[in-house]
Amino acid sequence: MRQWIKDPLAILAPEAEGGVVIEDGRIAECVAAGQQPSQPVDSTFDASRHVVIPGLINTHHHFFQTLTRAHPAAINKELFPWLTALYPIWARNVTPETFRMGTRLALTELMMSGCTAASDHHYLFPAGLEDAIDIQVEEATRLGIRMTVTRGSMNLSQKDGGLPPDTVVQDEDTILADCERVLARYHDRSEGARIQVALAPCAPFTVTKRLMRESVALAERFDCRLHTHLGETIDEDDYCLHHFQCRPVDYLEECGWLNDRVWLAHGIHFNDDEVKRLGHACVGVCHCPTSNMTLASGQCRTKELEAAGCPVGLGVDGSASNDNSNLMESLRHALMLNRLTYDAASVTHHDTYRWATEGSARCLGREDIGAIKPGRQADLAFYTLDELRFSGAGDPLAALVLCGAHTADRVMIGGDWTVKDGRPVYIDIDRLRAEHGAAARRFLESF
Repeated sequence: MRQWIKDPLAILAPEAEGGVVIEDGRIAECVAAGQQPSQPVDSTFDASRHVVIPGLINTHHHFFQTLTRAHPAAINKELFPWLTALYPIWARNVTPETFRMGTRLALTELMMSGCTAASDHHYLFPAGLEDAIDIQVEEATRLGIRMTVTRGSMNLSQKDGGLPPDTVVQDEDTILADCERVLARYHDRSEGARIQVALAPCAPFTVTKRLMRESVALAERFDCRLHTHLGETIDEDDYCLHHFQCRPVDYLEECGWLNDRVWLAHGIHFNDDEVKRLGHACVGVCHCPTSNMTLASGQCRTKELEAAGCPVGLGVDGSASNDNSNLMESLRHALMLNRLTYDAASVTHHDTYRWATEGSARCLGREDIGAIKPGRQADLAFYTLDELRFSGAGDPLAALVLCGAHTADRVMIGGDWTVKDGRPVYIDIDRLRAEHGAAARRFLESF
């Protein structure tokens, strides 16, 4: 079947003012203004009310944290005290059932904002949650969204001088065995893959050097990506200097992680030499502006990192350090924060679109998504400008970011509609809200 997405109000693609043709889940051709598709089509979708952009790609999140948004124990804190407050609550209440609800809601919320591919960094494994990655694969498949599931890990707890409670970490052998299991079962390296797997030791202060190095060996064996938190806070710098006698990037290099399989979450506190080294190694960085502002962590050096050669992507980060899972909102936050960091002329809405699409795709090691081009997967987000916030807007593409778009009217993933008229096709959001709210009450009652 060939479908023509015809005459959009605006589209984030060159020479495509007349729309795009979708065939077999891919973009078959871009249609110039006033032109017709080169071959007959089977159906036409009138996109004259819609601003069309590539599906947004979220490269860092913690889905289970939707269950502790704006939690009284954690608001108004920076990262380490925030973690210290929430770890015991998560340890007592994250079960397979609550984890499934947290994952389902985060994925749904992301997709409704225009996200077509997402990565979740799940590192919490209390007893009974050994099948966490399997649950996430099931939920992503049910919703129709692409997902890079990252098999996260922690093996340093409070008894070892770390932050997490002893009950949420696993030993190295258990972690590595399950990493191998989920890679063998779910990692799809083919073009258009719906599910891929990455390995993601949590952070330098929660994992051992052996686990970091063994993760590299597995990644090379299975040809997968590597992910971790790095350079998020000054406290992390101090921790690495005290425990490893080096800065976080030096530690990363010691562990064999300075290579192009790696993308990092946050990447804020890098000096000029570290930016150069990361760029030379083509290490990706996921910029998380909303979380960075919420926790007062600092400002990512996006422009310097890109100039050095680092792919820069965008992420919402955990829904307890962002308090929502709306990737479109994060584009606006990225624009505002980076203008504060640099200036108004050198950071534009086009930069934030690039980070959230092509840059994020590069972080995940994908060349088949992230742009509206012939041959790419037909992953598209459609927005209308009908709300009052858009009245008077002159540039439709700029308006989505500057005027604060939140919800996509339609979303297409691999040529299939997964959101229509602002609502997901495959899930009842009213029921989801009720079930998730009931699950989240456990996290408040135990406080």
